[in-house]
Order: sequence, then structure tokens, then C-alpha cells
Amino acid sequence: MDAREIRNLLEAVRRRRLSPARALERLRHLPFEDLGFAKIDHHRSLRQGYAEVIFARGKTPTQVAAIVRQMLRASHSNVLITRADPSIFRAVRRLTRAARYYPLSGVIAIRRSKSITGKGLILVLSAGTSDIPIAEEARLTAELMGNRVAAIYDVGVAGLHRLLDHRRQLAEARVIVVVAGMEGALPSVVGGMVGVPVIAVPTSTGYGASFGGLAALLGMLNSCASNVSVVNIDNGFGAGCVASVINRLP
Repeated sequence: MDAREIRNLLEAVRRRRLSPARALERLRHLPFEDLGFAKIDHHRSLRQGYAEVIFARGKTPTQVAAIVRQMLRASHSNVLITRADPSIFRAVRRLTRAARYYPLSGVIAIRRSKSITGKGLILVLSAGTSDIPIAEEARLTAELMGNRVAAIYDVGVAGLHRLLDHRRQLAEARVIVVVAGMEGALPSVVGGMVGVPVIAVPTSTGYGASFGGLAALLGMLNSCASNVSVVNIDNGFGAGCVASVINRLP
């Protein structure tokens, strides 16, 4: 339940369209609801401006479906599930036909609100085609959290002219997420071209000496572009979330 929903609930009580008892029932599970195996943070939309996100890996389809069921009952916010598989999607799809599965990124999205709360454009870049799954996780996360998002893929440093062809979009963005594996050089290049926050996402894409993304992570952490910050390896969700928080700032 977000601030708008609680405001509407209180207004309904004030106008006597809803009894205090009914309103109390609606608020009963704030700040969280205990399902035994999970405690759903229904208060998160009020505190942070976006609903709790379900990390599906390690959870059974039944567990994910139970969490989604209660989230749908408690709020009209968008529901985002990350690192899901087809079996989890089938369980969620039985609850709502609005659920959509993005197999490339492993994201399940249930869009219930089209409200845009972000102030500007979030731009998501991928260095290579192999980095797109993580970039898509970032893109979908930012979209579900109420932002206008655009994506440009396969513009890594091995062919820098491909990136330079998109200078206008780079200049329009308020926040840029850059996803790269191998040596992880692309965020530094982008950071030197723009005056906005650049969120770097190292991926596990690469050959043996990339050490599963560690080489890209260290390269990004050592960037000489001072407007670059870094999230964990393959953490597209974290990048999309931080980009959304920045984009909501005045």
C-alpha cells in the first residue's frame, strides 16, 4: 500500500464512504504480513516509493505464488519478480492473467499502475549482446518502478563509433546504467561523455581471466570517471532500482 492508497482510504473514512472497521481491516497487515516462510513488507511503498521485489531464485513456485497473492490483495502497485523460471511463471500466471514473463532476463512483471514518478529519462546501455539479459533486468526494474526508460544495446568499446552514434540520447538522459563484461571499460567512456550519474554493472560475461566478472568489477571500481558508481556482478536489478531512486529526486 503506497501513500496515495492510504490517502484515498483516509479520505473515504472522512467522507463516510468507508467505515473505520473496514479501513482497519485494510490496514491490518501494515507494516508486514507473516506467512511463516516469508514476511511481506507491505510498508515498503510508503517508506521507499516502490513495492517489495520478489527474488525468485531459491523459492518454490508455491512460495512465490503465495507472496504474490497477498501483494495483489494488499496494494495496487506493480509487482516485480526477478530471477524466475517458467515453472514459477506458470504458478504466478494462475493468479493473474496480467503477469508477463521475460525469459531473457528472468523477470516476471505484473503491471497495475502506469504512473510515472521519475523526473527524466533513464538510459540503459549494454556493451555486448551477451550483456543484454542483465541490461534487461535493469530496464524492466526501472520501468516497473515508474520511470521512462530507453535502451541501447551492443555499443561496447570494441566498436566505439556505435556508441558515438547515440550522443543525442546520452545527452538527454538523467541517469545512465551501463552494463558490461570482459574488461568492463564502457562505463568509464560513457562517464567521460556525460554530466549525470552513471551506474556501472559488471557482468560475468568473459573468458577465463575475467574470473566470472571480477575483472570487470575491479575495472569499474578503478574508473577514472568520477561520476561512475558500481553495483555487484550481474546485479541489473540493483542498478535499475538505484537509477529509479536518483530519477525521483527533485
